[in-house]
Amino acid sequence: MPVTLSAPSGLHLYSRFVQRLHRRYAQMLPGLPPGPPTRDKLNLAYLGLRATGLDVGAALRVLRQLALERLAELDCTGHASLAAVTHGMTWLAEVTLDIAWQQVVLDLDDLHGAPTTAGGLRAEMWIIGMGKLGARELNVSSDIDLIYVYDEDGETLGNSEGRNKVSCQEYFTRAVKRMYALIGETTEHGFVFRVDLALRPNGNSGPSVVSLGALEEYLLVQGREWERFAWMKSRVVAPRSALLNGSPQALRSVVLPFVFRRYLDYNVFESLRTLHQQIRDHASKRSAGHPERANDVKLSRGGIREIEFTVQLLQVVRGGQFPELRTRPTLDALQRVAKAGLMPQATADALSAAYVFLRQVEHRIQYLDDQQTHVLPTRDDDLAWIAHTLNYPHTGAFLADLDAHREVVAQEFDTLLGGDRDCQTCNGKGGKNVREHAELDAVLTEFSGPVRTRLALWADNPRVQALRDDARGRLMRLLQRTAQWLDAGRVSQEAVLRMADWIEPLLRRESYLALMLERPSVHERLLRLLGAAKWPARYLLQHPGVIDELAGGNLFQSRFDAAEFEAELQARWVALQRTGEDDEESLLNLLRRAHHAEQFRTLARDVEGVLSVEQVADDLSALADAVLRVTARWCWDRLKTRHRETPAIAIMGYGKLGGKELGYGSDLDIVFVYDDEDERAQEIYASYVRKLINWMTVKTAEGDLYEIDTALRPNGNAGLLVTRFEAFADYQQQRGSNTAWTWEHQAMTRARFVMGLPSLQTRFDRVRHAVIGAARDGASLKAEIVAMRERVRQAHLVKAERFDVKHSPGAMVDAEFAVQYLVLLHTVAHPELADNVGNIALLQRAEKAGLLPPGVGEAAANAYREMRRVQHRARLNEEPTDVPVADLAAERDAVLTLWRSVMG
Repeated sequence: MPVTLSAPSGLHLYSRFVQRLHRRYAQMLPGLPPGPPTRDKLNLAYLGLRATGLDVGAALRVLRQLALERLAELDCTGHASLAAVTHGMTWLAEVTLDIAWQQVVLDLDDLHGAPTTAGGLRAEMWIIGMGKLGARELNVSSDIDLIYVYDEDGETLGNSEGRNKVSCQEYFTRAVKRMYALIGETTEHGFVFRVDLALRPNGNSGPSVVSLGALEEYLLVQGREWERFAWMKSRVVAPRSALLNGSPQALRSVVLPFVFRRYLDYNVFESLRTLHQQIRDHASKRSAGHPERANDVKLSRGGIREIEFTVQLLQVVRGGQFPELRTRPTLDALQRVAKAGLMPQATADALSAAYVFLRQVEHRIQYLDDQQTHVLPTRDDDLAWIAHTLNYPHTGAFLADLDAHREVVAQEFDTLLGGDRDCQTCNGKGGKNVREHAELDAVLTEFSGPVRTRLALWADNPRVQALRDDARGRLMRLLQRTAQWLDAGRVSQEAVLRMADWIEPLLRRESYLALMLERPSVHERLLRLLGAAKWPARYLLQHPGVIDELAGGNLFQSRFDAAEFEAELQARWVALQRTGEDDEESLLNLLRRAHHAEQFRTLARDVEGVLSVEQVADDLSALADAVLRVTARWCWDRLKTRHRETPAIAIMGYGKLGGKELGYGSDLDIVFVYDDEDERAQEIYASYVRKLINWMTVKTAEGDLYEIDTALRPNGNAGLLVTRFEAFADYQQQRGSNTAWTWEHQAMTRARFVMGLPSLQTRFDRVRHAVIGAARDGASLKAEIVAMRERVRQAHLVKAERFDVKHSPGAMVDAEFAVQYLVLLHTVAHPELADNVGNIALLQRAEKAGLLPPGVGEAAANAYREMRRVQHRARLNEEPTDVPVADLAAERDAVLTLWRSVMG
């Protein structure tokens, strides 16, 4: 009969389970020190119970009762958070498993001797906690999912008489049976935990314990998609001796590649959808004839399982390339996927709130009778008690919030897993219902003209013929959706042709089909991108994984953020360090994936018209700066000969990098200088720079970063790769016999400090201003620049009827040389010309300073901007940069007027 309570402090006493505990163990309850259970408190309580005469099994079972009574009291009276409860239960599992294992080993060693590997070492056993135990999220009446794995095969040493030797497999099999007797069997004191071994290799038909080698073979050959989700939360939980000696590290190299693939893995969507449907079907069968079972806070629509599936799906899909997403606890994972931009922060917060609420309801359901159930009780007084412990004034308010939370969860889950729902049931123009295994000729009726001709070639294409049935079905449904969009005018014929060319070599990578089918927005954005220009299609073929960036909801509302980019890379590096995967190849690939993804984001914004040409150049230049900074830091950290914490070096950018005018595929003109008195400095920094250049240029499986050109260093390719700063300054400022040429001073007008020792930035800026602002003879300077311009022109001849936007008379090079002449000649009187603000701004400043006739600078600046735009579009579409003369006649005349005004 329920107890009527007047004070919140006694709310837990309503629980029928707690009442039983108070009747049976009243004298023992104080044996657990005050507060939530922890490892130390539980160990202390266990020793106290043993001191009363209880054997190991009985003491472990009573320890469980003490821990649950304490958690019920703290939780129901508002003195314990969800984390305190789940961690308390996890500590209970870890402590009891460790104690039980120690007893089992003691007994078996006496019978058989210690299990020993071929190398003479004691074989290690790892008790792996799966699911909620692995994530430290155990509920108060949870079973524990365990997998027993030992490191190597071998044999025991035998008993004291050298007899009863058995294999390690047999020894550990017997150990597992004894563990179940100590932990799982029900006695007069109940059980410690219900134990489930069904997640082990081959499930209930497999051996109860496996070696590490057998586990690796199983995961490689037979591991199924759903098992990847199970293993994602895996963690060695006992024995504690193994955790302290670090031996479980050996498991990581086996488990991590199985769970997290190196590519963006959208194939898991269908497998998770199938798994979830099976769970729902099972729940429906259980509730048939029992309508009360439909209110399951874990398995019903909008329940705990759907929150877990939502976040785990995002983790598994991207965790291979983004190691910072690898975390076990659900609440932590939700925040990480939000930080990574995979989910709006508001959604993550709403799912987190729902998760906490549902878990707290789940615990109260279980406190009632210590049953492993997640179904809301049907008794009104039980429901009223649950509402009361959650601070609701009445049951109606509690149920309203419960429904609201579950609806939020269900909507997010359906959104995530409902990607190709429309396409599975839509009808084509001819009324044909194209199902998963539809043949290509049926789909071709939806197309016409060149697209149909191109796709018809797939009928005999080996790549298409080799597709598995489910992948072929995805391809057919993808084509059907494409046909509908083409018919509606949402995409162009050129885009579809380029998509066919792009996807054909990638058909073996079925995850790309899955991605586009699951994400219609990605499919449509991809088609628009391909239809806009040729170069994006080539880039996507080289780096297909970047199409996942099209799934970002704020792609077109944001710009490149260098600080965020560097912080994300650092977080990924730290995540790789934690798992021991931070080898050089992994870091090289990490840099390349991040760079390719960011460049692709800029490309997508560019072809959508979100960014101007100048903004594209700004973002690409900022990206190069960030990549240089990160690469420089990581290379120095891994340099064996480094002699100080941070290098006393600086990188100067020249050319397009210096002028912040980088385009797609531009190389980087850079100069390295150092300021270090160490006698080994030249050798150390030369080695460092070679390593850095190699990291930037070497081609890995993920491609390369940039081509590096160091020809603008003092004495060009004949000079030292890295120069002492004093020598660099002397060379540029004409001190000594070895000095810079005029063309090198022209290059200095576009130079800037990119990264490195802060004191060198100030010194470099002073040298640059001194070089640019030096007094010069106008006639001599003009003659040298005109001669240089003529040599460039002769090297890039253009047909008379064509106008090359870069090299023809009146084109961009003329404007750039004119600006350089103005800067080098007049900075001494007009220091504002020394600023590296780009050619357009410098032309406007020169006119404002009276160095150009009114209107000439502004007209030339506008012409230069238009020529850059034409050049940029031509390169995007892989077309020549020359156009009919008439197309840019006004712009050419504006630059020619500038040239005549400056050079005469």
